[in-house]
Order: sequence, then structure tokens, then C-alpha cells
Amino acid sequence: MMRKIGCIALLLMLAFAGFRASAQQKTDVAKPKEISPDLFGIFFEDLSYAADGGLYAELIQNRSFEYSPADNRDWNSMTAWKYETDGFGYGTISVETAAPVHPNNPHYILLDIQDEGQKGVGLENSGFDGMPVKAGKNYSFSVFLNVMSGQSLPVKVALVDRKGKELGSSSFTTSNKGWKKYTEQIHVNFDNDSAKLVLLIKAKGKVGIDMVSLFPEETFKNHKNGLRADLAQVIADIKPKFMRFPGGCLTHGDGIANIYRWKNTIGPVEQRVEQRNIWNYHQSVGLGYFEYFQFCEDIGAKPVPVLAAGVSCQNSGGTWRIGGTGQKGIPMEEMSAYVQDVLDLIEYANGPATSIWGTKRAAAGHPAPFNLEYLGIGNEDKITGIFEERFRMIYDAVHKAHPEIKIIGTVGPSPNGEDFDKGWKLADQLSVGIVDEHYYEKPQWFLKNTARYDSYNRLRSKVYIGEYASWGNTLFNALAEAVYMTSLESNGDVVRMASYAPLIARIGHTSWNPNLIYFNGTKVFPTVNYYVQQQFAANSGNEYLPGIIKLKGEKTVIDTTAGTSSVRDSATGDVILKIANAGNATLSGEADLSKINKLPKSATLIVISGDPGAKNSSDTPQAVLPQSSVIKLKKKWAFTVPAYSLTVVRISGANAEKRK
Repeated sequence: MMRKIGCIALLLMLAFAGFRASAQQKTDVAKPKEISPDLFGIFFEDLSYAADGGLYAELIQNRSFEYSPADNRDWNSMTAWKYETDGFGYGTISVETAAPVHPNNPHYILLDIQDEGQKGVGLENSGFDGMPVKAGKNYSFSVFLNVMSGQSLPVKVALVDRKGKELGSSSFTTSNKGWKKYTEQIHVNFDNDSAKLVLLIKAKGKVGIDMVSLFPEETFKNHKNGLRADLAQVIADIKPKFMRFPGGCLTHGDGIANIYRWKNTIGPVEQRVEQRNIWNYHQSVGLGYFEYFQFCEDIGAKPVPVLAAGVSCQNSGGTWRIGGTGQKGIPMEEMSAYVQDVLDLIEYANGPATSIWGTKRAAAGHPAPFNLEYLGIGNEDKITGIFEERFRMIYDAVHKAHPEIKIIGTVGPSPNGEDFDKGWKLADQLSVGIVDEHYYEKPQWFLKNTARYDSYNRLRSKVYIGEYASWGNTLFNALAEAVYMTSLESNGDVVRMASYAPLIARIGHTSWNPNLIYFNGTKVFPTVNYYVQQQFAANSGNEYLPGIIKLKGEKTVIDTTAGTSSVRDSATGDVILKIANAGNATLSGEADLSKINKLPKSATLIVISGDPGAKNSSDTPQAVLPQSSVIKLKKKWAFTVPAYSLTVVRISGANAEKRK
């Protein structure tokens, strides 16, 4: 595979360098048009263990004993925990709610140690498929304890392997009565992919236990309550222009009581309100709105929070199985308070540190605003009267109070149909700035619909393609998406943003396929689709340059396996050419670079190519990877690109003349 790609790069280099300008008439290059600078981003939803057990670096599962059969019929408050009496100690253990750390976090463990035995009595946690730890690294442990028996107690916390071998430990002594947070550092001496954490009380007594936590000391950007460094870095490497969060269906939830409320996800983690995940597991909301905003800032992506439009998901209660609607609306007498929550979010993100909600942001460690620009209201909702009434209330209030915020509406779950038409009609009535289209389709659909946005009315709402993907993670799927994405660039004046979905999924816990990135406890596996998305996001522009590339035998037909685009990044002056070929034959053509003044002698060439059925996975993580080289340039050149390939040429703008 490597030799094949190397030959492809050589073929391109020879073709580019060896072309002799003919006497043909110069390409008629039309005036550049402005396109969205925020075109390609990412969509994060907490499904497939994307947050807990995923991007959120917490290693303890069910750290606050809030799991229940409502999350998963096989779960309870002791899920992932084991009562530890190894060493012949004994006592009693119970789950209590009488005197919690905080009312928002009602469950805790009560241990009554009647004989500590040889090792102590306590708890063992198995993490998410085990806890991966590395020799020489430090791990930050914390726990809330409430000593109820009147005397201080010795405590040991240790990481052990499956056979009980100690990998690292720390000991401390509690103080007297009352809930108190204890923090320790555990230094690990041995590598292990499936460690367990053991917390032992080594004396007789009665103690409450809650919020047992373990983080790697090295999180992404070394934030406290931070993110898993390797997974966050792979996401950052996409170089997305924006990040949508906290999800799609997760946002409007499974019934009104399950609607995602942003205020429940900020502040000290022990005071946040956990809840059932619509994807049949649990949300600790340790990864909450503050952490989402912070991550966006860390990776240079604009934050795009999406809030429910006052209604629950139409598939609530599993009604998707019967095609019905489980959509319920927040009672109208409660909608004013809900609308205020939406306005408060804008203040939390953008208000001064002296404002009510800006103060809470500052208290979390970020006095400066997060510079929120976009706000989504609704997620592929069924456009009913219940929805319309509530959406109008929210839209009118936000538009009046914050005309600077770009509001993103919704036009249903499909690229056409009744909800799509009704959603667009409502957007026209309200003059909504942007609407959110979703579609998951076969790769052939993407190849046949490259002209979708050519005929869109430029005076209507702009488009955010919030969720899209072809059904698969093969190279052919990724290239079908690439062909389609070239048409999004050419229509970047109407398509404001686009994000492949879903973003990440934990192997063994996937709620949806395909995904852009897969991972387990120790490794991250970007798909071929990931590398295509990365090339478009990292090589985007804010000007579209029509007429630069001409394909031989090019036909103006909708059904095509090829797509090209030419964009300029005005900040750098760089010109980027993309040629996507999802067909089974080589593709040739010519490009006119004569309009670039002082054309540099060389450019960067990146090629993704291979067998159309190839896919990157945990078994073959590097089946298809981008290959980079440097090519010579001429003002006019011919090119040949291989079958089943994406070619990207980036021409430095250091000496380029910006055309206006």
C-alpha cells in the first residue's frame, strides 16, 4: 500500500512538473465569491460512551453511586463497584440518601466497619472496561468522606491489577464528622490496561463515601476535571472551525424530564444534576457546559451549543419503533422560565464577570467571555404546532435581547419531506438566519446530490448541515463524502457550516454506526472518513475561486463520482485545490494558476488513496493514511489523479497576490 501511494505521488509530481503550456485560450476565471469561514467543524454527542468513559478523563465509573435501572435495566447504585472484604474484615454496606454531600447528588455509600481484618474494609471500582494506567505517571484521586463514628479513620487507596498486585497507592487519615473532600496523588509503578481502584477503611467505624474520583494527572491542556489527552488531541487535529454540543437527540431528551438542562451541568461536580442518557446509559455531566466551552477555546473552534426548543424528542418512549410521536412540550406556564434559561446561557458565555451568570463562569476559572456567536434551538424536531409555538417564543426572545447571536433553527430529521418543508416555511416566516439540515444516506446519494445547494435561494436562511454521513467507514464512503464536500465549498455562500456525525464511539459500547473516530481505553482509531474531514477542515478558505480546475471530459450532470474545488484563505493568501475521485478510473484535467502573482516554485501535495473497500479499524489502524510530498508548480499544468483518491494541493500565499 505504501509503495502504491508513493508511486501515485510521483505520478502527480511528474505530471505537474512536465506539463507544457499549450496555445489554448486562458481559463475564464470568474470573480471569487465569499464563502463561510466556518464551513467545516465537528458535532459532539454523548452517545456510544463519548463523554463518560470517553472524552471525559474520569477513570471511575459510577463515581457518585447514581446509576439506576432507569439508565439501564441491569444497573443499580453499586454498578461497577464491589464490596471489598479481602483480609477477613466484615461489616455492613448500604446505599443511603438521608444526608448526602449535596441534594443534587442524593446517593452515597454508608460503611459500618465492625472488624477491619488484616487489610481493611471498603470498595473496589472496575472503571470503564478496566482502568488503563502507565508506569511513572501520577493519578489524581479524590473522595468525599463523612466520618459518623466520632473518631478519625485511616484510609488506603490503591490501584491493583486483576490478580490484586498493587500498582501504586497512597494513605491518609480522615478528620472528624461531616462531609469533607480528600485528595491524594497515586504514583503508578507498573503499566496495566485493566486496573481497579480499591478504597479501604483500616479501622472500626462508620463512614459515608461519595464522589470517588480518579483522573490522570496529564489531561488535555492539563485542566482539572479535564479531558482524555490522546482522544482530545485527535479531535483537535481535525482543526475544526466550530464544535456543536452537547448532542442531537440527547439535547431534547427522552421526555420532558429528560431534556438536557445546561444549568445542571455547571459548578462543582458534586453539585451537578446527573441524569439518564437517552442512549440507555448514564450522564455524570462532569463534562458539562463549562468544559465544552473550554475545549472549544482550547482547539480554536467556535462553540455551537444546541438547546431543546421546549419540546422532547419525537422518538421519546421508543415511539420511533411505531413511527409515532412521543414529542411533548414543556407546559406553557413553565416556558417563560425556560426561555430565561436560554437567555442566561448567553450571559454565561458572553456576559461580564460581574453579571449574575458571568460570575459563575468566572468562579469556574474563566473571567473572560467565551465569545459565543452561534446558538442552536431545536434538533431535527417534528414540526408540530407544539414545537412551533415554543420555538417562536424562544426565537423572538433571543432575537430581541441578543440580535448579535446567530440563531440556528431546525428543519426535521431528513433531507426532504413534510417536516423539512414545514421547517423551511417557519424559517421563512421568522427570517431565521440559519437552519439545521440532517441526513444519513448511502454513498451513492451523496454522489447524486452534489448539485443540491446550487439552486438554493441565496436570500433565504443559510444552511448548517449539522449531521451527515454515508453509511460506512470504507475509503469509498469517505470519498463519496469528499466529492459532496467539494460542492459544499462551491456553495459556501449558502452552506454556512457542516459537521460529520457522530464524532466518537467507544469500541464495545457503540449506540450508532458509523462514527468518525473509534477508541478503547488505551488507543484511538481515526477512520478514513476522519482523514477526509481533516483535510477539508485544515485546508479551508473564505473565498471560492471558480474556474481554476477543468476536468477532461467533464459533464454537467448530477450523477458524478468526481468533485473539485479551489479556495483561498485570505488570512494567509494560501490557495488550496481539492480533487476528489470516487470513481474506478484515473481522472485527468488541467488547472490555470496564472492569476496567482509570483507563483511559488513548489506546493504541498497530500493524497489519500487505496482500495475502495479499505477501512481503518482496531485490526488495521493504518490501512489508509494521507501521504504528503512536495511538488513543483507551473502557472499552467495538467494532472492525473488515481481512482479512489482525494488529492489536496496547498499553495503558499507568502508571495501570492490577493484578488478582490
